[in-house]
Amino acid sequence: MDEPTLRVGLVVDVPQVDLVLEGPYRVWRGEVEVGPIPSLVQLTVCPGPEGARLLGPLGELVAAGRGLRLVPVDPDRCSFLLLRMTVGVQFHWEHHEDLRFRGGVALVEGDGGLTVVNEVPLEQYLVSVISSEMSAGCPGELLRAHAVISRSWLLAQLGPRAVAEPAQPEVDGRLIRLVRWYDREDHHDFDVCADDHCQRYQGITRARDSSAPADAVRATRGRALVHDGVVCDARFSKCCGGMTALFSSAWSDEDPAYLAAFPDSAGPAPFALPLTDEHHAVAYIEGRPPVWCNTDDDKLLARILPDIDHGTRDFFRWEVALSPDEVRELVRDKSGYDLGPVRAIEALDRGPSGRIVHLRIEGGERTLEVGKELEIRRLLSPTHLYSSAFAVRRDDGGRFVLRGAGWGHGVGLCQIGAAVMADQGHAHPAILAHYYPGATLSRLYT
Repeated sequence: MDEPTLRVGLVVDVPQVDLVLEGPYRVWRGEVEVGPIPSLVQLTVCPGPEGARLLGPLGELVAAGRGLRLVPVDPDRCSFLLLRMTVGVQFHWEHHEDLRFRGGVALVEGDGGLTVVNEVPLEQYLVSVISSEMSAGCPGELLRAHAVISRSWLLAQLGPRAVAEPAQPEVDGRLIRLVRWYDREDHHDFDVCADDHCQRYQGITRARDSSAPADAVRATRGRALVHDGVVCDARFSKCCGGMTALFSSAWSDEDPAYLAAFPDSAGPAPFALPLTDEHHAVAYIEGRPPVWCNTDDDKLLARILPDIDHGTRDFFRWEVALSPDEVRELVRDKSGYDLGPVRAIEALDRGPSGRIVHLRIEGGERTLEVGKELEIRRLLSPTHLYSSAFAVRRDDGGRFVLRGAGWGHGVGLCQIGAAVMADQGHAHPAILAHYYPGATLSRLYT
């Protein structure tokens, strides 16, 4: 196969965007070239009756029409700055930031507003991803491993995919059942989005002070994980908490062999198994087992975490306290159901990583049974809980105290654990073999 060119959705359905061209670009309307735009021009893009409108710094009309594209004259040198881009949509680190990207710009008009799409070669895209998901200052072997899995995940997503219909609640008297899972959306106007819902893609801003991400991508060019002749859907999360999770705990009821559940350690599990047992799960969550992702090395964390994650240091073991009224309000806001005074929160069943797959919240008027892991995390937080691997206790004030393990869904590679492995001298093939058992490295293009 040849190296693909990707269409990455940077912002979706917005009323207006501002960008600065850092290098000369040419404007195309479909197959017709409209004309050149010189470097260092700030443009405002907004919808109009004739399609997208490009306005210059004084509000003058530069171009208008449907199917507008900005193509760099020199793809290796030209870039554009997207102003006030939203980063971390719906997560606790959501903020606005000016971000710089290489490649072209396509403008898509829809009923909800404008969508800005970055057209960029896959390998160039990866340089940004691995320095956005983790820091550009990570150990080189971690960056190489991440280049392989990010490339694998992306190639596995391209092409037509079956997308589950949004699940509707089942209501049986006072009992409400809601089981819902969220995977990468089947985007119509682009291949992948730029945020955590797909892979973090924050342009060349994160990598410009280091050559390490580009070196890692170059060293692994075209290489992906393959299992039984098929490119692996190589999932990853920030911190597994000590035990990786099955695919089916987070998404559809299927479990690829290379996405297994196992201790994130060099030897036997340093805790009692199985974690589907409630007593074992609680002991595991309330303990701090010696696993790869259990690190309090501040120098290493400062080196491997990107800037937006530096404020999150309690990811291995964490705690959240909610009053019954707070739980009631969160559930009402997120689900639309008022359960009445909340009496109990309990795990109905856990996956082998200790993450709750189905949760029961008992109220005075109704009871809600909810799954899977991301829906649980969304329901009990204004943003998201770190994970669904938590145990629930009541404190003396009657609050529900959630003590949890890990950050993210826990499937596939554990970014913190892999970084520790790399820091201790493990090469990227060994890291990949640990997190994706049975998968092999294969070169798909040169």
